[in-house]
Amino acid sequence: MNDIKLALLGSQGAGKSAVLVRFLTRRFIGEYASNANSLYHKRLSIDGRQLNLEVFDPCSQSSEARCILEEPVDWADGFVVVYNISDRSSFIDAKNILLQIREARMENCKGEVEVPVCLVGNKQDLCHARQVCEAEGRCLAQEHRCHFQEVSAAESYQDISALFTQLIRQVMELLKYRADRRRYSGSKSMAKLINNVFGKRRKSV
Repeated sequence: MNDIKLALLGSQGAGKSAVLVRFLTRRFIGEYASNANSLYHKRLSIDGRQLNLEVFDPCSQSSEARCILEEPVDWADGFVVVYNISDRSSFIDAKNILLQIREARMENCKGEVEVPVCLVGNKQDLCHARQVCEAEGRCLAQEHRCHFQEVSAAESYQDISALFTQLIRQVMELLKYRADRRRYSGSKSMAKLINNVFGKRRKSV
């Protein structure tokens, strides 16, 4: 069984926990603020493969607090960054979080910047109070080369399920790439070792 680790990030009021609970349970919960970090577990099957999903939902982040860096960024295989389309400040926070992810990956993960990320504009049902247009979200996602989707945790399970499923598929591809690279690196090292051993023997004969 494969282990998939995701981190869910966003500022207070973005509804990130509501998005996650909608995905995990199909139920909608009202907005709530938490000062504690939470780790959720779920077993699921995608494309016939059994997966053990862990989702880290930390305390809400703001542009002033680099909260996500208190936890090792290299723990997560993928990220969901959530903002509220009716709150421009949460969009600015999402921008900063995306920059933090990129900077931290470059510092801690040997330059591996292309980690799967999904930028989510939540509370699509409040589009009458919209402060962030869809094009802005799409442009930001293109800038950071990540997937983008607007959803409503209050109204739709299908859209949220689809975005998590797509992100998990991207993570599975990344993990396969890492495993193949390790195998290739191991094979090269073994071939070099064998060549050194037998090369020395031939010289001594």
